[in-house]
Amino acid sequence: MIKSSEIKKIVNDYSDVKIGVLGSHSALEIMDGAKDEDFQTKVFCQKGREGPYQRFGRIADEIIILDKFKDMASAKNQKMLRDSNTIIVPHRSLTVYLGYKTIENSFKVPIFGNRKLFQAEERTAKKGQYYLLEKARIKYPKLFKDPKKINKPCIVKVQEKNRPLERAFFTVSSYKDFVEKSEAKIKQGVISRKDLEKSSIEELAIGTYMNFNFFHTPISDQVDFIGIERRLQTNIHDYNALPAKQQMDIDVDLQNIEVGHTPASIRESLLEKVIKMGDKFVAAVKREYAPGIIGPFSLQSVITKDLELVVYDVSLRVPGNPIVATTSPYTKYQYGTTFGVGRRIAMEIKRAQEEGRLDEIVT
Repeated sequence: MIKSSEIKKIVNDYSDVKIGVLGSHSALEIMDGAKDEDFQTKVFCQKGREGPYQRFGRIADEIIILDKFKDMASAKNQKMLRDSNTIIVPHRSLTVYLGYKTIENSFKVPIFGNRKLFQAEERTAKKGQYYLLEKARIKYPKLFKDPKKINKPCIVKVQEKNRPLERAFFTVSSYKDFVEKSEAKIKQGVISRKDLEKSSIEELAIGTYMNFNFFHTPISDQVDFIGIERRLQTNIHDYNALPAKQQMDIDVDLQNIEVGHTPASIRESLLEKVIKMGDKFVAAVKREYAPGIIGPFSLQSVITKDLELVVYDVSLRVPGNPIVATTSPYTKYQYGTTFGVGRRIAMEIKRAQEEGRLDEIVT
């Protein structure tokens, strides 16, 4: 594993910091926030996927085209990033395409974030998100380790076979239902039997879905509540919009593939619960993965009819919800202006650079 002292030595030699990102997931949001705080930006694109970054040319100062995303971690590119004083901002695509092992063991470039923590997002990790929620005393859905014990509506969360960024979620209500649906998805090539064995089976939490987005670093004055969004998913949302009679008349395979975001706000009397939840999670992570959370995180939750918050998923890097940048009232309440995760990251990097504390917010 890369020693934190190595990264601290590298970043302490930085002068004119630049912000770099892999060209996928939430790169536009990250670079837009960087430009708002007057940072130069670099984006690494896989050949054929550079179009959006060329079209929105204001935010990308340099576009580097790669044969494959994983080439970002080549020795040549790592040297270029260090020589140009670049800090990498992580998102889901970075952790997927480079991989946790590369990020933890051989990517010797300062990352805005706790690189030891990224793998905890996976439900299969020894000290993963369930473990952290338990330590934080935050409610999460009941887990069924043995599918034979399924006796109520559940959601099965399993990695898709051919698309590493996507998870093939499906609902079941019994062991018989689990076997039939999982076997059908294996035959269709959507999932593999090996991944099914590592799947998580959660009790289906019923309520209103909201993703609560926070921000914190070791130099932050508090845990910032950035805002709320909801996911738009195909084809489940379109199917659910149909009247029940039409749903019964058609036979389609349902999938939860995220394709967009929509903004949301929460009634003011529930804000105290949301803010406390963010504080508790930050405190728990700091105890388990020192130095703790560095940057944004999201607690994807359900609000039940009893007004209880149940967290069903955790993002431990940029969550990827650009809609918050223009719709969140919560940053305006605190800072007097509306912005999203991308700008909040840039604000923290600028502050750390001015105070000579960059080595506290990178690993």
